[in-house]
Amino acid sequence: MATIDDYVSRIEGTCGAEKDVIVIFKYEKKDEAIAKILKRATVKNKIAGIILELTFQGQSFRVYSSGKAIFRSIKNREELNSILVSLLL
Repeated sequence: MATIDDYVSRIEGTCGAEKDVIVIFKYEKKDEAIAKILKRATVKNKIAGIILELTFQGQSFRVYSSGKAIFRSIKNREELNSILVSLLL
C-alpha cells in the first residue's frame, strides 16, 4: 500500500503572516504525483506550462513542473496530510 512518504521528499514551512507550506516531491515520483494531482484538483490557471494554479476542497495551491507544490494558508500538519492523502492516494 502506497503512503505519502512514497511521493514526498520533504515538507518545509515559510515565514510570514500567512502559513504557506512547500511540499517537495521525490524526483523519481514527481511526474506520477503531478499526474495524480491533476486528475483530482481543478486547474484555475496555467502559467507558461511550468506553474499550475489549482484548487482542491477549497484549498488553493500551486504545483511546479520541477516537483514542488506550495499550499497557501495551511492551518496545521494534519490539514496538509489530509489534503495530500486525498490528492495522492
